[in-house]
Amino acid sequence: MKKMLVAAVAASFVSGMAVHAQQGPVVEAQPVDAATQALPVNTLVLVTPAEEITSKKMKEGTQRRFLVVEDVVYGGKVIIPRGSEVQATVTWRTGKGIVGKSAKFELSFDWVRVGSTNWRLRGQHRQEGKGNTAGALLGSAIITGKSATMAPGQIVNVFTAEPIPFR
Repeated sequence: MKKMLVAAVAASFVSGMAVHAQQGPVVEAQPVDAATQALPVNTLVLVTPAEEITSKKMKEGTQRRFLVVEDVVYGGKVIIPRGSEVQATVTWRTGKGIVGKSAKFELSFDWVRVGSTNWRLRGQHRQEGKGNTAGALLGSAIITGKSATMAPGQIVNVFTAEPIPFR
C-alpha cells in the first residue's frame, strides 16, 4: 500500500513538472501604474529620540518626538528619508521609589511623517532606570532608584503598520 502511495505521489509530481515545463518561464507581473507601488507593511524603521526623554514629570498620554535614523529604501528609491519625524506616546509609567526601585516607562509608536502625510507605525519600547537596591539594603529606605531616560542616539526598531505608496 505504501509503495503504491509513493508511486502515485511521484507520478503526479513528474506530470506536474512536465506541465510546468511546457508553460515556459514564470515572469513576475509588473505594476501598470507606478503609483500602485508601496513600501510593504512591517518594514523596519530605525528611530532615535529627538531630545532626551526622562521619566521625571512624565505622564501617560504624553507625546514624544523621534527621528528616523537611516533612509528607508525600497525598489531603489528612498521612501522614508533620514530625519523624518516620528511620534510616540507614553502608554505606561512608574516613578522611582524607595528601597531602590527604579522608574520605568513604555512608549508606543504612532506615525512617521513622509512629506506632508503621517503614516501609521507599530512598535513599543520599554525603558527602565537603574535600580539602587544594594544601596537601599545597606543604607536606609530613603535611597531611591534612578529615573528612566532615553538619549538621542539610542536606536529603537519600529515597523510600518500600513503600506506607504510611492511613485
